[in-house]
Amino acid sequence: MKANSGLKKNRTKIQMVLTALVILSVVRQFFLGNYHNMFLGILTLILFMVPQFLDRKLNVTIPPGLETVILIFIFSAEILGEINAFYVKIPIWDTILHTTNGFLMAAIGFALIDLFNRSDRFSIKMSPYFVAFFAFCFSMTVGVMWEFFEFSMDWFFGMDMQKDWIVPAINSVKLNPTGANVPIHVDVQSLAVNGET
Repeated sequence: MKANSGLKKNRTKIQMVLTALVILSVVRQFFLGNYHNMFLGILTLILFMVPQFLDRKLNVTIPPGLETVILIFIFSAEILGEINAFYVKIPIWDTILHTTNGFLMAAIGFALIDLFNRSDRFSIKMSPYFVAFFAFCFSMTVGVMWEFFEFSMDWFFGMDMQKDWIVPAINSVKLNPTGANVPIHVDVQSLAVNGET
């Protein structure tokens, strides 16, 4: 019990530090007049409250270590990645976060199954193989849904969440001189947008 209490205190300290950093970021973005990033900071604060909401309203207790990792991931993606442009400054930042997210979602899937196994409302106890399979499938599903979300934001709102600013080649039937429905492959050597290379 004391160890769990110590973890909760550490989680609270980490959460307080991250929350203070997000608030400072929101205030800074306000004074810079960057209201889009200010909104991202406010969204981050709302996401920080989700674990406590689940704990209070749905009586779902997220392990303190997992909650801390979730908060650090949200901070890394929104505040460091989007607002402070780590996605552009550090070329592998997106890969790091996607890899971390895969493990994080697998851990959340495992925690969900563990909650069901411990619950008195469910009489079925699941095998470790099923739990591992569910955690893997949960992680993959969340990853695919996130990619759908990024694509939708890019397509409908022009956000460039996929950070696809490097286009090595184009395959398009529009480039076929015969008008046939056969794509033509063109390697991109240089690109001019509005007259600028």
